[in-house]
Amino acid sequence: MTAPGNEALVIRRRVRATPEELFSEWIDPENMGAWMCPGDIVSTQVHMDLRVGGMLRIVMRDSKTTFEHRGEFTLIEPPTKLAFTWIAAATDQKTTLVTVEFTPISGTETELVLTHQDFPRPEVRERYRGGWGRILERLDQHLQANRP
Repeated sequence: MTAPGNEALVIRRRVRATPEELFSEWIDPENMGAWMCPGDIVSTQVHMDLRVGGMLRIVMRDSKTTFEHRGEFTLIEPPTKLAFTWIAAATDQKTTLVTVEFTPISGTETELVLTHQDFPRPEVRERYRGGWGRILERLDQHLQANRP
């Protein structure tokens, strides 16, 4: 049960891409490294073993610091849903859960819903609100810049 004041973070975005295109971005380490760069992050390396129970490791770097995020895939349902645990210094090294869902709106647009839950404290959720928001903006920019 979620503690009062510690509800899940839910972010919804309408993206000009198909669910297949979006799902592909989330399972390709090289592409993910290009857009998973919130704030002052200058580089991101992504390593994954794409299977339920497989590991996920994301290392983000700004000009001074390295931020490691790790977890494992808990659900893989191409092309509509992906879930993975998320453990980082920002979550007090506690396990949280990220779920990303892709629902077609039209032939060229998809609603992306990112849910991040099980935060150790409400203020952690609020820090992630900005980070995930910037990441999803960069994902959309990456998709549009790489359109034929």
